[in-house]
Amino acid sequence: VIGLRFMTGAFLAGVYPPAMRLVVTWTRSSRGYWVGVLIGALTLGSALPHLFNGLAIFGGEGMPPWQEMLWASSAFAVIAAVVALRVRQGPQNPPSAPFNWRYVGQALGDRATRLANFGYLGHMWELYAMWAWMPLFLIASYDAAGWSRPAARVAGFAVVGIGALGCVIAGRLADGMGRTTITMASMAVSGGCALAAGLLFLHPGWLTLLCLAWGFAVVADSAQFSAAVSELADPQYVGTALTLQTSLGFLLTVVTIQLIPAILDQLGWDRVFMVLAIGPALGIAAMWRLRCLPEALGLASGNR
Repeated sequence: VIGLRFMTGAFLAGVYPPAMRLVVTWTRSSRGYWVGVLIGALTLGSALPHLFNGLAIFGGEGMPPWQEMLWASSAFAVIAAVVALRVRQGPQNPPSAPFNWRYVGQALGDRATRLANFGYLGHMWELYAMWAWMPLFLIASYDAAGWSRPAARVAGFAVVGIGALGCVIAGRLADGMGRTTITMASMAVSGGCALAAGLLFLHPGWLTLLCLAWGFAVVADSAQFSAAVSELADPQYVGTALTLQTSLGFLLTVVTIQLIPAILDQLGWDRVFMVLAIGPALGIAAMWRLRCLPEALGLASGNR
């Protein structure tokens, strides 16, 4: 089973970066919006198991069997594969160069691209740890208050799923107001929510409202880091640049997903999410430095 899950992760790497590469071939002036739509779809798909869980679609009142959940997720993946057969590259598609390890070094050496990647890493420090542990945090809060556990699971779906709306809205705003502006604003909101969430642990109603704001903001900026790299990178190596960015980001998520349970006993639910605010703080600093560079004029048709 573990081997198959590793294979699942490896094959997912063949979905996300190429999908972003395909999207950017269809647009130039509204790149942030359409990459935002793509990431919004990813976000909604990530949230669906929590909805199935809360509505007890599989197996009654208790936690549904994990086998049935995997069957359902796999069925959606097969449907997506059939749809993907009809996807074609768009007109904004310069000739692609073969993968070149030398360009990986160049991308890391380019200051503007490096800062965009640092901003993305700050974002990823927070995102997947929040997605992984926030639904359990809500269950613990609802249990402590004597509230319904299925309601907590539906709330978990809403908290993750509302990020799809955040991606689309942030994408539209970023194309007009600037990539760095929207990414910094999103990280400021999500970092603040990470600091405040634990303080509302014994008040599940207020906690749910705060977490909805957190879920909206925590992924709203995700597409803008990818759009920024696609605009800053050599057009022939956009796919390589996006793959490098996402590889580093998802590698970092392993750290924070494992960190939360490791320190939960020491810090408790009221403080454990505060460590996630480190990422947005560093991400804001990176994007501010990027904003000050002349290369930032290449973002979003001149909107920094």
